[in-house]
Amino acid sequence: MTIIPEKMKGVYLTGYGGYDKLEYREDIPVPKPKPGEVLVKISAAAVNNTDINTRIGWYSKNVRTATDAGGAGGFQADVKEDGSWLGQPLSFPRIQGADSCGRIVAVGAGVDESRIGERVIIRNVQEMPTSGRGLECFTHGSECDGTFCEYTTACSEEVFSLNSDLSDEELAVLPCAYATANNLICRAGVNKNDRVLVTGASGGVGSALVQLVKARDALVIGVCDHGKEDLLKRCGADEIIFRDEDYIERLGEMSVDVVLDMVAGSSWPQLLKILKKGGKLGMCGAIAGPIVDFDVRDMYLKDLSFFGTTYQTRDSMLQLIDFAEQGKIHPIIARVFPLKDIVEAQKAFLSKKHVGKIVLKISEG
Repeated sequence: MTIIPEKMKGVYLTGYGGYDKLEYREDIPVPKPKPGEVLVKISAAAVNNTDINTRIGWYSKNVRTATDAGGAGGFQADVKEDGSWLGQPLSFPRIQGADSCGRIVAVGAGVDESRIGERVIIRNVQEMPTSGRGLECFTHGSECDGTFCEYTTACSEEVFSLNSDLSDEELAVLPCAYATANNLICRAGVNKNDRVLVTGASGGVGSALVQLVKARDALVIGVCDHGKEDLLKRCGADEIIFRDEDYIERLGEMSVDVVLDMVAGSSWPQLLKILKKGGKLGMCGAIAGPIVDFDVRDMYLKDLSFFGTTYQTRDSMLQLIDFAEQGKIHPIIARVFPLKDIVEAQKAFLSKKHVGKIVLKISEG
């Protein structure tokens, strides 16, 4: 029988701003599962853009620059009451963390006790009870406390067990980065033999996209910085374009079936030029800046389809788990930090010198 303590280690986000808003504590009350919920002991949790975006208030419509512009100090006065990704005020203190792997150690009323002991991941973008399996959702670690702590609670239906040889650190990157990637691929409709361009391909979502596109037998062109190309090719990229190159010059106009983008920024107009007629653009981020130069003629004269995604369907999550259990994906872990070093982990994340994911070790599984 697992002994559950009264207090736990964790990190509070105390407000919008810089690294000083991250407060490591060892006296946070351990939450108790409500009816329909489970209590999960977290072994590992990954760092994601959404953690930093929320901390710095980047989701506020007053912020119009790249995420790294406010990564260290936040955007201060530019952030109003719309700093969360839902465009609503965020409640502080908040325990962040959208990604994790752990084990169920207790259950609330109405949940079968046989779930205790399951190795699990928690879907980070969760349906609201009134959504009717629709798009109304919230993020674990934003609208409720997340996984940058030793114990967290979640609705039992949103906690998925899996049987995989992957380590806890590797599984910890699935709920946010890999689930975002797989849902984007599903939404945009990548088909066998499609030629697919992935921007930001060396990052967490990008490297996941490369692997998951290859799992569908499509051809992948990865965009990355110099020095990262070899590892990206080992992920499955068939071709490499460097971030400072001209996409049109390298690939030619109307040469790509699908573009999967989480970067946006100044190079975004080129993406519309390289898409074939009837091509598809899927987007799940804008780390290089959310405001782009958009000539609408590039869209309608070529019959392009645009897809944005945040919500992740249950079917997409189940498919991702199936890929993991079959050994079809192999998450790349760049570095592992102890939870108390979360500031150093976020600094490493923002440096963009790594390939793959940066993970926090929370506790022994």
